[in-house]
Amino acid sequence: MLSNADPGRIRLIRRALRLEALTAGWMAIEATVSIGSGIVAGSLSLIAFGADSVIELASAAVLLWRLRTELEQGTDFSEVIERRAGRIAGALLFALAAYVIVSAAFGLWRREGQEFSTPGLVVTLLAIPMMFALSKAKIRIARELGSRALRADAIESIACGYLAAVVVVGLVAQGLFGAWWIDSLTSLAIVAFLVREGREAWSGDDANDEAGALNGNAL
Repeated sequence: MLSNADPGRIRLIRRALRLEALTAGWMAIEATVSIGSGIVAGSLSLIAFGADSVIELASAAVLLWRLRTELEQGTDFSEVIERRAGRIAGALLFALAAYVIVSAAFGLWRREGQEFSTPGLVVTLLAIPMMFALSKAKIRIARELGSRALRADAIESIACGYLAAVVVVGLVAQGLFGAWWIDSLTSLAIVAFLVREGREAWSGDDANDEAGALNGNAL
């Protein structure tokens, strides 16, 4: 760590590192449980949710790299890393949008919703408050650090919380009303949001506060 770095910024970076480490750990658990229970139950939605967790695990790894680089080498070098991390984060948001579209289209084509799975239900229920809490903290720190890459990662956390809610709502709706299509249709609502944020992260445009407002409203 550089001795002449701003102590306030160092504290923010360390907080962001802790958030990303927590995110990575949870995503590893989420991916394992979701994909495993989805395969056992034959649930496309749970398998797809696990795939989303893998994408977010990759995003957390990128942010850990970007933050550690600044902590060790300073802000001058980290500007290059920030641009690279922002582009990678943007690409991951595009991948997440593509995953949502393909998953929803496949579910509608098969005319099948999700099968019940107790482990899958537990992990998705836990993911909702955890992801929105993490995203709120990340957006706040991203604003203070001026990091588009961290903001993009926060958007992925919002998406994860939203998709977890979609899985839960779809499970309940299908069980009560036989509405197999609801999880596929409702998940498409977030695609435009993901694409817009992905473009901002990729191009390096200054992000507005809409995602922060969305996250605050979600809480």
